[in-house]
Amino acid sequence: MAGLSLNQRAAVLSLLLLAVGLLVWELSIPAQKAATELTEYERLMGLGQERAGVPPPSQVMAKAWEQLSDPFYDAGPNDKGIGIQIGYSIYRVLTGYALAALIAIPLGFLIGMSPVAYKALNPFIQVLRPISPLAWMPLALFIIQDSEASAIFVIFICSIWPMLINTAFGVAGVRQDWVNVARTHELGPLRTAFTVILPAAAPTIVTGMRISIGIAWLVIVAAEMLVGGTGIGYYVWNEWNNLDLTSVIFSILMIGVVGMALDAAFGVLQRAVAYVE
Repeated sequence: MAGLSLNQRAAVLSLLLLAVGLLVWELSIPAQKAATELTEYERLMGLGQERAGVPPPSQVMAKAWEQLSDPFYDAGPNDKGIGIQIGYSIYRVLTGYALAALIAIPLGFLIGMSPVAYKALNPFIQVLRPISPLAWMPLALFIIQDSEASAIFVIFICSIWPMLINTAFGVAGVRQDWVNVARTHELGPLRTAFTVILPAAAPTIVTGMRISIGIAWLVIVAAEMLVGGTGIGYYVWNEWNNLDLTSVIFSILMIGVVGMALDAAFGVLQRAVAYVE
């Protein structure tokens, strides 16, 4: 370990902790009654799952291999592969997120550059921001009358606030010296915004975008549990109704992996726009 770099030592420690955690989990699960030993009534009523309790990691890994070996199969409305379900969720997240960015970033620029706009809009932001995104779902379903569009709206409403606030904060925090230099070169407001303010505020803006994508991925799971149909949230709820805890745990792990991938993508973008003064 002494000759390894910091990142290598951290990776080795992570793998070690994972191995120990899986081993403890595996050994802590009592021996389960095989499905072939259950009566037909027990299998139909799901009593075997209740008796078995939480499945061991070996069963979860077997389920992962089964699902990931053919992730895009489609056997009907209630039987789709995990890849298709995740695809639906990512589509909804990215659609609502993109709509939020189209509004939040320009509006954040306006708020950050104009004290009057900040004072006028701040009361509305402070009232709407604390509202749980899922509280909007009944109203969205009533007005829009479409579960797909309602789920996208919920993602939109939860994504907009971190981007809006961070953009306004980043724009307002740009050093006045840089803006004054732009004025001495007789740059117009639009050119100043793109050539001076945007590069300077970009790290803070991307931080808001990174926070928003994490919140959006959290909310879509709960939203899909409510509206049903397709998506990883619906998949979790459907497998719970089927009393398949192995699939539930597998889907939870997949939610975490996709969330980590989305965050890592924005982490790369955040490092790309970072600057050293």
